[in-house]
Parts: sequence; C-alpha cells; structure tokens
Amino acid sequence: MPPDLPMALRDGMEPWLGVVMGIGLAAAAGFRVFVPFLVVALAARAQLVPLSPGFDWVASTPALAAFATATFVEVLAYSIPWVDHALDIVATPAALVAGVLASAAVMTDLPPVLKWSIALIAGGGAAGVVQGATVLARLKSAVTTAGAANPLVAGAEFLGSIATALFAIFLPVLGLAIVIILCAILFRKSRRFVFGRRG
Repeated sequence: MPPDLPMALRDGMEPWLGVVMGIGLAAAAGFRVFVPFLVVALAARAQLVPLSPGFDWVASTPALAAFATATFVEVLAYSIPWVDHALDIVATPAALVAGVLASAAVMTDLPPVLKWSIALIAGGGAAGVVQGATVLARLKSAVTTAGAANPLVAGAEFLGSIATALFAIFLPVLGLAIVIILCAILFRKSRRFVFGRRG
C-alpha cells in the first residue's frame, strides 16, 4: 500500500485495497504472465507492498531472478511472429493461474476462503478477459499483416502489462477503474472481431 497514507486509514482500508490491487495485477498477467510477479517482487523488496501469508517467497532473491529471466524470455518470444501464436496455447491457461496467484499474493488480512474466492473469480476473470483479447488482437494482426505487425502488438502488450501493474500498486483505485474500462473496451472489440459487427 502507498506508504504516505495515514496509518489509521491504511489499517482500515488495507484488506480491500489489497483486493483492488490484486485485480489490477491479475489484469496485468493477462498481458504478460510474469511481469506482475516481477513488479510485485520488486515492490515487496522495497517494502512498498505487503505480501499475503505464504507468499513471502515472491520477494526472495531466487524468485526475483526467476521472474526477471522469465519476463525477458517471454517478451522476446512474443516478438517473433507466429511463435507468439504457439505460445498462446500455453500462455492462456498460464495467465489464468497467474492472475489468481498474483491477486492472492497481495490480498492481506482476508480469511483464506474469501481471499481465494475473490482471487479465482475476479483475478482469474480479469486475466482471462485481457488474455483472450490479446489473442484475438494477434490473430487479427497475423491475418491482416501476415504477422509483420505482431511485434508491435507484442510491444504494446508488454507496455500495457507494466503500466497496469504499476497502476495497481501505486494508484490501486485508479488502476481498478482503468482495468474495468479496459476490459469493457476489449470485450466490445472482441465481439466485433468474432461476430463481424459492432457489439
């Protein structure tokens, strides 16, 4: 949670700000699986974000190195046309799992049943909507440009993942509003692509 909030306000809002933050991080996982984990690991090591019980390992040095390496490999692989489509087969379910875990990692002071229920429904849902829309965006790019524009799409997704994760941590309420608007836009565009008409 941002450290400049008054202590009483932080204590009262921390559980629900964790939920808001978690949903934003889950949406970031829909763009890129490992980026939100890398951002959370760095923020936790800087003591900017409290981690949920059982997730202390996220801020460990081995985990940080693994997240950084995995992020680099993921970003590089997605910049290669047609390889990105093959990765989507693995990345789509991985994004759902990552969305659940990333959101649960920052949901502190919640009963386990409530935390995991929110993580599964809201976290997994946000990651799934964003990931599904990115798959369709790359498919449209591949069809219309023979894959030539796919690296540009991949770059936009990477920047989107970083921006969403940073908003989730430093401006969580605004980040949630952006995620809601983003999901609505992506859903609408996905309907237009699938059904060939305005949604």
